[in-house]
Amino acid sequence: MDSLPLDHPRLKKNNFDLLRLLFASMVCLVHAYDVSDFGQLAILAGVLSSKVAVQGFFVVSGFLIVMSYERSSSLKSYASKRLRRIYPAYFTVVILSAVFLVLVSQKPVQEYFSYAWLQYLAANLTFLNFLHPSLPGVFEANKYAAVNGALWTLKVEAMFYIVVPVLVYFFRQFPRLPILFLIYLLSIGYSELLLTASARTGVEFYARLARQLPGQMCFFMAGATLFYYLNFFERHVKWFAVVAAVILMVDGVVVPLPWLQPAALATLVVFFGLFLYAGNFGKYGDFSYGVYILHFPILQLLLNSGWFAERPWLFLLTTIGLTAVGAFLMWNLVEKRFLLRSSHYVAAVETPADELTVPQPASLSAE
Repeated sequence: MDSLPLDHPRLKKNNFDLLRLLFASMVCLVHAYDVSDFGQLAILAGVLSSKVAVQGFFVVSGFLIVMSYERSSSLKSYASKRLRRIYPAYFTVVILSAVFLVLVSQKPVQEYFSYAWLQYLAANLTFLNFLHPSLPGVFEANKYAAVNGALWTLKVEAMFYIVVPVLVYFFRQFPRLPILFLIYLLSIGYSELLLTASARTGVEFYARLARQLPGQMCFFMAGATLFYYLNFFERHVKWFAVVAAVILMVDGVVVPLPWLQPAALATLVVFFGLFLYAGNFGKYGDFSYGVYILHFPILQLLLNSGWFAERPWLFLLTTIGLTAVGAFLMWNLVEKRFLLRSSHYVAAVETPADELTVPQPASLSAE
């Protein structure tokens, strides 16, 4: 078995913090159009892709979460780090929504705090957002009634965390590359089968299933593969980057390339993450997670207010400003307080950049 690249020099200086923030911002901007339907904001969805941004998150997760587990001294240590990083902010945004959105509900207080409210709380606190995405009387006049339509990816992320120890166990028992390749192909096969069924039958439920864990596993596996074979990737990085760029330019424009697109996207994400260092963004903290989990309810609240019906650009600027403030507060008041002393972000404040080790974050969050 090849030795793991845990001390690879490029891991000490990387852009994964910056990439996560860019991906979260992309999702926020595209959702600003999708949720509002303001025609003036259509350019955002034309230029940016929330789908690609989420796929990029999963690539980063595959690279860094597998590495985090390989670095962890025990399963307990790994689980503690993952729980500390992802759940406090997630819990906070669910509770804040459940408690304070009574102020904008069309239902009276006694009807708001009902069995439906308890269902929302139970489903969302356990990452089962799809079971009960809405609160009684909240956002019913908006295009979407869901309180936080971005949280579905956190369910997938949590499932990634659970499956990693099992995957690594098999990687240590059997040849690693065939397993990575097989899971990658099965994931794409699952997704393509369901998307085809959706197109033929017109049943949207099949398309939604295609976006769940088996269908997203190809991006996670592509990121994990680039971690395990980082030394090989570095030796041939120029060729990898060129071929990946060509594949992504051809995909969907000339001919669909669903079997190659996840690998190509992963190649460019890791290339920009490791080979074009842009500075130590970790020293300021990680605001990407806050941006991701806060922007949707902020969008919904602004639309619900009715103040921005004829002011799409003011709506967008207000969304950006409130989301940035919310992410800053979430990081400093909640997220940072649960980190271990060994966290990349604690060390980043106290340690020069050339002495830092790589962060070990999730795709939508960081350790």
